Amino acid sequence: MKIDKKDRVIISMYAENPDVSQEEIAKKISLSQPSVAMRIKKLKENGAIETQTGINPLKMGLYMAKVDISSNDPAEILRMFKNCPYFANGFSISGKSNLCLFFVSESIATLEAIINGHVRPNKSVTDVDFNIVIATEKDFVVPSILTPEKSEKPPCGILVQCRNCQSFKEDKCLGCPATGTYKGWFY
Repeated sequence: MKIDKKDRVIISMYAENPDVSQEEIAKKISLSQPSVAMRIKKLKENGAIETQTGINPLKMGLYMAKVDISSNDPAEILRMFKNCPYFANGFSISGKSNLCLFFVSESIATLEAIINGHVRPNKSVTDVDFNIVIATEKDFVVPSILTPEKSEKPPCGILVQCRNCQSFKEDKCLGCPATGTYKGWFY
């Protein structure tokens, strides 16, 4: 998709204020409101403007982990966390690590338990770098389902139930919100 100068202004105005009015945009780029509406519709259809609702974890007092992973089967790791309530997003990347994953929780110990219990033991994983995000330069919105679908089995597919996990027993992990063994306040 090719964009012109007016499209760039529209995208920038939405980035600064997702609630910006079409009238305000029209004044700025000297077009009629209907013309702006058509441009916005085209930009949205082509993915140049996306609206995402979610939480800003650091503003809410949550912790966010950035985990860089080297894996022989990155698709397997991504599938494992696809429906995990703690999983914010994952990226296939180039370089030494081929995955970058983000997790959010009200407990650093829970984030560590996820990585130590699910990622490090995985046979396809050759290296893990676990870091806690201290601050973000811009607001960082994470789409979050705060009412995960209840399930007997953990969505990550691990065979150990939370109540039988050593980290959970020692209060080093809050448990899984999807299985009903969750001891936190967020989900």
